[in-house]
Amino acid sequence: MKGYMYILECSDGTYYTGSTINLEQRLFQHQNGGGANYTKKRLPVNLVYFEEHARIDEAFYREKQVQNWSHAKKKALVESDKISLHVLSECQNESHSRNAPLDSARGPDTEVLKSRLSSGVETTGYRSAKVPVAERSRDDRIQKC
Repeated sequence: MKGYMYILECSDGTYYTGSTINLEQRLFQHQNGGGANYTKKRLPVNLVYFEEHARIDEAFYREKQVQNWSHAKKKALVESDKISLHVLSECQNESHSRNAPLDSARGPDTEVLKSRLSSGVETTGYRSAKVPVAERSRDDRIQKC
């Protein structure tokens, strides 16, 4: 049985991520206060993104994956911004080799860090980049509302 992973934008600008076997019915429930407690307190809600999966367990797995993402990363997914999504998926920990100071970096990463610094690209924290809509490609099972 197919399933859907979906993202709702709430009235306060936050995102709610869920999964269901009947997207229309579940959206109706959320919009009429019959959905999750989180969305009941943040009406109205709008469907901004969904993915169709062959099985409900795949949709549920994807829901749990996306629920752990930051707001910025979910926004990149909703906007089909693959470059920002990729950048926001990179490890942001100070201890990660890409984020190490130049003097402690060893091997080929040293050149990467030097090029990032000389080009003005931050080596830690969140980074984003925009790609014109015409240059974006889309997976057939992923749809934006």
